[in-house]
Amino acid sequence: MPRLASSVIPMATNGSSVRALHTPALSTLPRDMISLADYTPEQIAALVESAADFKDKTKNHGQAFHPDEPLKGKTIGLLFSKRSTRTRVASETSIAYLGGHAMFLGKDDIQLGVNESLRDSAIVISSMVDGLFARVGAHSEITGLAKYSSAPIVNALCDENHPTQILADLLTIWEVFGKRKPEAKTVFDVVRGLNVAWVGDANNIVYEMLSAFPKCGINMNVCTPSKYPIPESVQQMAKSDADKAQSNVSYFTDPVQAVQNADIIVTDTWVSMGQETEKAQRLQDFAGYQVTQQLVDAGKPNKDWIFMHCLPRKPEEVSDEIFYSDRSVVFQEAENRKWTILAAFSALFSKRA
Repeated sequence: MPRLASSVIPMATNGSSVRALHTPALSTLPRDMISLADYTPEQIAALVESAADFKDKTKNHGQAFHPDEPLKGKTIGLLFSKRSTRTRVASETSIAYLGGHAMFLGKDDIQLGVNESLRDSAIVISSMVDGLFARVGAHSEITGLAKYSSAPIVNALCDENHPTQILADLLTIWEVFGKRKPEAKTVFDVVRGLNVAWVGDANNIVYEMLSAFPKCGINMNVCTPSKYPIPESVQQMAKSDADKAQSNVSYFTDPVQAVQNADIIVTDTWVSMGQETEKAQRLQDFAGYQVTQQLVDAGKPNKDWIFMHCLPRKPEEVSDEIFYSDRSVVFQEAENRKWTILAAFSALFSKRA
């Protein structure tokens, strides 16, 4: 089996001087994190830098817990309507790191909008906790929670957005490509001009990428089957951000064309939770979309390209040859979920009285 890419890579080579550059932006964050569409590039960079700082202090300097315990005496509610390995482990360990108490509320513990309206649930739960990390179904559920909650909300996933995952992706990209740009001074110096090729479904992961990457100067080639287009509203938002940042967003149905000159190739599940009845049809519709060495050879990405996937992974989406290769940073990316969730919790939950 090919050697795995290391899950522990030194943070981008520029150290604390990079992290300090955007730190003041953390004080201007919106109360809630619904989508990175609501955040400025500087605020996104500040969260990535904060995550890198937490990772560096923990892994390189032995800081097992935050010395100031900013969540001491605070309870964070974890509302999970959908199961997750990385999100649950990352969130519970992050709260412990910050000195707080995690209260896990799974789909069998609480049913948002079923026996009690979502409005009533949000009002009641938020009156007893200091923050909510909610993994839900419909986008309307996360926006409804934010509307009626008296405590800050961080979106752990909904059908349109997944902000903490995309922050983890940005941290991973900064770590990998920062090592190749020793002259870089900022996060933007590292990521600006990189080419990301998305090959897969039109889902919440690519929507969130389009909410964040173009405004940070990252170019995107988005490849989905013709039956699964990116919504026009998402395309318009991405184009507006790309125009301001002088980046590019292009759309394809041919994966070979999409991966040409890519620095990063990304895919995700073709059958999300709740779409199981569509599996047979989707497997037909996504024929030719598996990321394989054959696709890479035909598409000719850039020399030092890497592969990313938010997990869990199914073999039809990417071959073992790619997934377990030196090109793959999927496990580094998975670990970085912890550090970016930790950064989000520290910024949004600890500053609240």
